[in-house]
Amino acid sequence: MKIIVPMAGRGSRLRPHTLTVPKPLIPVAGKPIVHRLVMDIVKVLGEPVDEIAFVLGDPAFFGEDVVVSLTELAKRLKAKASIYRQDQPLGTGHAIMCAKASLSGPAVIAYADTLIRADFNLDKEADAVIWVKQVDKPEAYGVVKLNAQKEIVELVEKPKEFVSDQAVIGIYYFKDVAVLRDELQYVLDNNIIHGGEYQINDGIKRMMANGKVFVTGQVDEWMDCGNKNVTVETNTRMLGFLEKDGEKLISETVTQENATIIPPCYIGEGVTLKNTSIGPNVSIGNGCVLEDAAIKNSLIQNQTVIKNATLDNAMIGNHVRYDGKYTTISIGDYSTLE
Repeated sequence: MKIIVPMAGRGSRLRPHTLTVPKPLIPVAGKPIVHRLVMDIVKVLGEPVDEIAFVLGDPAFFGEDVVVSLTELAKRLKAKASIYRQDQPLGTGHAIMCAKASLSGPAVIAYADTLIRADFNLDKEADAVIWVKQVDKPEAYGVVKLNAQKEIVELVEKPKEFVSDQAVIGIYYFKDVAVLRDELQYVLDNNIIHGGEYQINDGIKRMMANGKVFVTGQVDEWMDCGNKNVTVETNTRMLGFLEKDGEKLISETVTQENATIIPPCYIGEGVTLKNTSIGPNVSIGNGCVLEDAAIKNSLIQNQTVIKNATLDNAMIGNHVRYDGKYTTISIGDYSTLE
């Protein structure tokens, strides 16, 4: 089994946090988004993964540190890491084809801007599986249309009239991903473009037209990381899941002086808490110092100093110095507000 992870986008909706860090490497509940995604997929597949292929963007932004992080992730999962580059933002189909050399055999394709919680058995009789989640407002999503046999017969983007309430979440399984590869090659060769880009859906539609059977896979939870507010919400939800799982969330190296921690919280290595209340639903990265502060429902990255603050629904980057009165804030890396 292989996992293909297209992750070349810059994550503009999550700025300023993605000005210095690629969105898939933004930590949620103490781990980068892409790390959590890949680890959860491996867990639910329940079988060995021998290769994980990552499609990155410009090396000036997705640098050697990113490559090292992803290679170590694959190694921990006992898989080979393959690194590819998408030099131009030409769409989902184009991104997948940048990993053409890895597109053979059974594979999962997962876009690295979402997190899931799921427990299921993979239907290996079907030619492909598209994971979906029931949503309240299907007109805001791409959805699947099913026939009487519960097979997917059409993909409809943001339908104006009701088609179904099963939204595509961006995770796919192909019994032989080479079939998708060949159809996407046709899409590229014939310049089939929608919205100015080459789309995975055009390859999938060609597979359906040729009689390939697609079915749905259901996830229990689907969590987005598209912008600041939903990323903070996803951090809250993930902390709740991890606490129920019994995962250790607070480092033994945390220094506390007149501090209160209200779970669930993730607190990393070497954090100092002085005259401070943390939680619920807070993630704090390594090496942070928090003094005279009250923080809840927030996500703070590494090596940041926060003083005299009351924060709620805040997202703060790496190496920030913040001393102030604002409550709901979004501050990028290396910022100083004192």
